[in-house]
Amino acid sequence: MNAPDRRFLLEEPAPRASIEEERLYRKQRLAATFRLFARHGYDHGLAGHVTARDPEHPDRFWVNPFGKHFSRIRVSDLLLVDHEGNILVGDRPVNRAAFAIHSALHAARPDVIAAAHTHSTYGKAWSSLGRLLDPLTQDACAFYGDHVLFDDYTGVVWDKSEGERIAAALGGKKAAILRNHGLLTTGPSVEAAAWWFISMDNAAHAQLLAEAAGLPRPLTHEVASHTAGQVGGHRSAALGFHSLWEILIEEEADFLE
Repeated sequence: MNAPDRRFLLEEPAPRASIEEERLYRKQRLAATFRLFARHGYDHGLAGHVTARDPEHPDRFWVNPFGKHFSRIRVSDLLLVDHEGNILVGDRPVNRAAFAIHSALHAARPDVIAAAHTHSTYGKAWSSLGRLLDPLTQDACAFYGDHVLFDDYTGVVWDKSEGERIAAALGGKKAAILRNHGLLTTGPSVEAAAWWFISMDNAAHAQLLAEAAGLPRPLTHEVASHTAGQVGGHRSAALGFHSLWEILIEEEADFLE
């Protein structure tokens, strides 16, 4: 087998040397995610949460404080919450739905480092149709065969049992459409979960536009599956996030504080 052409590859990030460095790395990317989500218009009142599993204590996760606007979140604002709902770091309340969904999800999926859910406009609109996304474009293929429909909305997710049902429906896949609610993405890194949310909302937007304009022609199963293998990996997602990280560092680096 021929070696990959180094001209078309970006270097892997260096591994962090300690748990403390890994924790800071995840928290910085988590804070950046909220700033990026605000830029994309995913902020909607009190709704929305993204979590990052703590590298030392797998039954704990970092999350945004309830009521703090995405565009103002800094590393120092993040809360550390355990799977029982106790706030171990931070002095603001946690979103009850964030605890119900994410505690169950992190408990069920040890491979998931981060999970993202907001009430993005296109994600909400698409979720009301109760359908999976079609492989209409190259970008949408990142989710082909790798997302599910959670077709059991019963109101605001305040009960941990509903979070467990969402986790069960998700299975081993990376994303879910929560009917009449919005989108949920997961990843083996904060970068992947964040980028997949941005990409999934974009795919929902594109399909809504395509169906409003006419009758879209989806890719065949063979082509969509092949393309999913090319664009659906977590490394591609992390690189997509990194391109946005570089802009954020230049324009509003106060999120690192």
